[in-house]
Formats: sequence, C-alpha cells, structure tokens
Amino acid sequence: MATKIRLQRHGKKGYAFYHVVAADSRAPRDGRFIEKLGTYNPNTNPATIDLDFDKTLSWVSKGAEMSDTARAILSYRGVLYKNHLLRGVAKGALTEADVEKKFEAWLNDKDAKISKKSEGLSDSMKKAEADRLAAERKVNEERAAAIAAKNAPEEVEEETPAEEGGEEAPAEEKTDETEEK
Repeated sequence: MATKIRLQRHGKKGYAFYHVVAADSRAPRDGRFIEKLGTYNPNTNPATIDLDFDKTLSWVSKGAEMSDTARAILSYRGVLYKNHLLRGVAKGALTEADVEKKFEAWLNDKDAKISKKSEGLSDSMKKAEADRLAAERKVNEERAAAIAAKNAPEEVEEETPAEEGGEEAPAEEKTDETEEK
C-alpha cells in the first residue's frame, strides 16, 4: 500500500483550514486516512502549522511520499532536515549528539526568523494604524476649517460698512478733481 502525506481540506468556503494526514494514495482527498499528523492554517500571517513532529518523522523515515504542499510544510518545520540528519547517522557520518546539536541550531535560527517576521508585521501594522489616524486627524482639521470658513461670512457682513467707507473715498477724489477745475 502506497502511503502519502497530504492535506485534507476543512473549513468554510474562502477560509480553508487543513489537516495534515498520512493516507492511502488511492483514498480521496477528504476521505479516509490512516493517521492525523497535524494542522495547517494558511489564513494567519505567518501561517500556523501544528505538527506532531515524532509521528511525522516516523512516516517520512518509513518512506511515505508527500504532496508538494505537504513537502513544503514539512521542510518549513524541519522534519525533512531531521530525517536527512538521521540518515547520516545510519550511514555513520554523524553521531546522535551531532544531529541534535545541528538540528537545535537550525531550529533556533528558524524561530528567530519567524519571530522577526512577526515583529515586523506587528510594527508595520502599528505604523499603518498611526498613519491612518494622522490622515483622519488631517481630514478632521480640514473639515473644521471648512466649517469655520462657512461660518465666517456672517462675521464679514458686519465688516462690510467699513468696506463701503473705502468705496466713498474714490468719490471724494472725484470731487477734489472737480474743485481744481
């Protein structure tokens, strides 16, 4: 029986959620499976992957084939790297202590990258929120200025007699010109 590690789709339309399963390759995608290995949620950023590492490593070491997406997920979590290191132990190239040391170093680097990405995303979200609030504040100030300008013509009407005094001055100039003649 050919065994495959693949994804089984769950969730609602437009919001997929997957179970990572070991199944007979002849079984339908969402049908019968041998063992559930974990879950994969691509809707979060970064994607949430929960695997039973030991079970998955056991299936990979037994020779279970993987779908392309399952291979990417297992590689991301380090299952394939650990399997590669364990094959080195079987060949005599490495010791168990070397394998654990190398894998822990790789895992620490991977966790650092993931946390850096998460921090970067949260920082960018905070910056976007601050920019949005600043833009909203600017719009509110413009609205307040427009309302003040709309209310200002009523005050200008009171000042119009002073402007009329300015219009009378040219009339007086005309009388001065007539007196000179």
